[in-house]
Amino acid sequence: MASKNDTKVTIGGKTYTLSGYESEGYLQEVAGYLNKKIAEIRDDKSLNDLPFDMRNILLQLNIADDYFKARDEVQTLRKQAAEMEEYYSDMKHDLVAAQMKLESTQKRLKELEK
Repeated sequence: MASKNDTKVTIGGKTYTLSGYESEGYLQEVAGYLNKKIAEIRDDKSLNDLPFDMRNILLQLNIADDYFKARDEVQTLRKQAAEMEEYYSDMKHDLVAAQMKLESTQKRLKELEK
């Protein structure tokens, strides 16, 4: 089993220790993503007058939106991959059939030449 990593990260200006089996780089990447989303909310001047809890909900909604879009993209890519796999399987079948027909035709030609 992989060893647990403890990594200090800064999120929203505060330092936290994250602990997990993922690499330090991955944990830093997650913290960086969260910092980016926090900055987007903080930098939107139209949201400055909202209470903290409302801005926090908007942050969570933005993160959930990213998740659902990524999930939908994965589903679309999996569907496309399955379609391509079926397409190439059909092409392979057609190629084998064409090769068999070619071999049969070549065999008949040799017989006719005799």
